[in-house]
Amino acid sequence: MRDVTIGIVGLGTVGGSTLRILDENAAEIQRRLGFSLRVRAAASLEIEARSESDGRLLTRSWQEVVEHPEVDIIVELVGGTTIAQQVIRGALERGRPVVSANKELLGLHGAELAQLAAEHKASLNFEASVGGGIPIINALREGISGDHIQALYGILNGTSNFILTEMEKTEAPLAAILAEAQKLGYAEANPTADVEGYDARSKLAILAAFCFGARVPTDAIFRQGITRLRPVDFSYAHRLGCTIRLVGAAQLHSGGLALYVRPILIPQTAILSKVQGSYNAMWVKGKYGEDTLYYGRGAGKPTGVAVVSDIMRAARDLCNGSTLRAPAFGFWNLKATPQAGIEALQRPYYLRFVIKDRVGVVARLSTILAEEQFNIDHVLQEPCADKNNLPFVITVEPASEASVTRAIEKMQACDFMCEPPLALPIETALGG
Repeated sequence: MRDVTIGIVGLGTVGGSTLRILDENAAEIQRRLGFSLRVRAAASLEIEARSESDGRLLTRSWQEVVEHPEVDIIVELVGGTTIAQQVIRGALERGRPVVSANKELLGLHGAELAQLAAEHKASLNFEASVGGGIPIINALREGISGDHIQALYGILNGTSNFILTEMEKTEAPLAAILAEAQKLGYAEANPTADVEGYDARSKLAILAAFCFGARVPTDAIFRQGITRLRPVDFSYAHRLGCTIRLVGAAQLHSGGLALYVRPILIPQTAILSKVQGSYNAMWVKGKYGEDTLYYGRGAGKPTGVAVVSDIMRAARDLCNGSTLRAPAFGFWNLKATPQAGIEALQRPYYLRFVIKDRVGVVARLSTILAEEQFNIDHVLQEPCADKNNLPFVITVEPASEASVTRAIEKMQACDFMCEPPLALPIETALGG
């Protein structure tokens, strides 16, 4: 059987890891496949000059790789949504299988690219776009595809999880831990995509397609980052038997499909509460198969492993004459879901305030809560010497997101507020 040849566009962190695995692990890969994988061409702007030696072309031109007559599979690892989309479209239009790790592009345009792949009978593979080396996409597409999925909760961003778990352990402020994460290489120089939830939101849009056959625009997904959290929030959460994690969730409920990315309180008995550092985890609840958990590192070398595994999958199909064995997102037709609101979800809520301490504060806040038909569960106050910057917490019994939003809008107008109130749902459904 002949070798299968590969063209790689992008030799950054993931691209470099992919190339290294293909070269160093070539013998093991051949034993598994029964034939060899060979990188025929690679493109990167870091390549100084075009060259070709030992049967491998190195070039700065992605077009040269995509159009190369001897390349069987195209691997897109440049990121972003412009050149990356041109690379994938150019390959699929030529009927070539594509492997990508591009969660931003797939979150935005995955459905159109999947349709293009189907039209040209070419596979579109993107296991590495969610969860690094965790095979969550393969599990959803094939492993548990016979189930009827009802909910997914995931820690989808290792950078944010590292920051939150370090904040919990050390009681250091977020800014200090973020600086440490950048020094360790866990966080980018511009960490906005991670700490504000954009990265996790793109991944959640991809997962929602696999779980529910839903085409959800990323900007329709509720998003709240972690930047307003303080170490004291963990102290209050512990008093409630909880911890705090940035979670991406998709769940069916009486009002339809709800999706969000936000920090939430999780019971300390829950499996997701045990996920530490830069690890990712996804908990999937099915109607028939019940609970499954997927856990592992979400970045670095494991992402390269996921890319290589997708290349192997595409190569097997190519050599066996099956270029499109399964639809890219697990469903042949994705149902357009322009709204994926959380307004009707009913959960207990954690409301944290930072105030100038004075008589009547709790009475005023209680009046606002009563106007919105809330039942107060707890009022908590950790010792604090600064009475002009005093944090305290009220928890309320299950209420809708819409009613919480209305109450917060009224509360932030109070003249004793030092900053807008922070509202976090308490996801008791995750308790183990």
